[in-house]
Amino acid sequence: MALAARLWPYVAALLRARRTPLLVGISGLQGSGKSTLATALLRVARQHGVGAVRLALDDVYLGRAARQRMARTRHPLWLTRGVPGTHDVALLRATLRALRHASAAQPARLPRFDKGRDTRRPPSRWPRVTAVPALIVLEGWCLGVQPQSARQLARPCNALERDADRDGRWRGAVNAALAAYEPLWNTLDLRILLQAPGFADACRWRTQAEAALRARAAPRAMGSAQLRRFMQHYQRLSEHALVTLPRWADVRVDLDAAHGAGALRVARGLRARLAQGAGSTTTAVP
Repeated sequence: MALAARLWPYVAALLRARRTPLLVGISGLQGSGKSTLATALLRVARQHGVGAVRLALDDVYLGRAARQRMARTRHPLWLTRGVPGTHDVALLRATLRALRHASAAQPARLPRFDKGRDTRRPPSRWPRVTAVPALIVLEGWCLGVQPQSARQLARPCNALERDADRDGRWRGAVNAALAAYEPLWNTLDLRILLQAPGFADACRWRTQAEAALRARAAPRAMGSAQLRRFMQHYQRLSEHALVTLPRWADVRVDLDAAHGAGALRVARGLRARLAQGAGSTTTAVP
């Protein structure tokens, strides 16, 4: 909640005199706190009387049956959800369009994915939005990530790629799939990055989360070897994101190994936008 309060002045400044929803993107590696921050931002928005909704890339995953078909016909590694190419980007774009015209007569529905069943919930169980929200918060681990070069793709980055993707076909297809995501990145009005210290920290955070699931006897909780292999699906783009996304972000929040949030690093471009387009709001922005 404290980080959301620190970020709110930037959101509020961009909301002023706006007639269409403000689309805020939150990017960060697995376990960085994206969902927690998105939920807290919605709480702060509602405290200020601002209608807000949250969307997540996780909620537009392709279900297990669709990924099984991809695994059979394209490459076995498509079975694991999470990488670009395992999301229904068209559904996400349609949802964003629907939110911009939501009404009681024509409500927008927010997709929801059931990770326990590994499939999307039926549309009849999706939350309904009956008015155009002033704020839409979209969060996801690969938000803003751009494709790599052929040279970068050539060499395996871990044992999974070396042994299960020897010809580079899967990682090349994941990389190509990012092209469908780029138009979405371009629609973001405010880009927030939760910058992890490194990929090893993201792995450790995920390990802690899985340990908590195992303690609750969750049916899909992973053991250490299973989790290590699982995280290797994301290592390439995670390490790419750590290097490239700080230049992409409007606001970067550096996290320490214990998940503590440091100073907000605000891009010059955002400061210029606030100065030019938000009146005298620069005095209200820390």
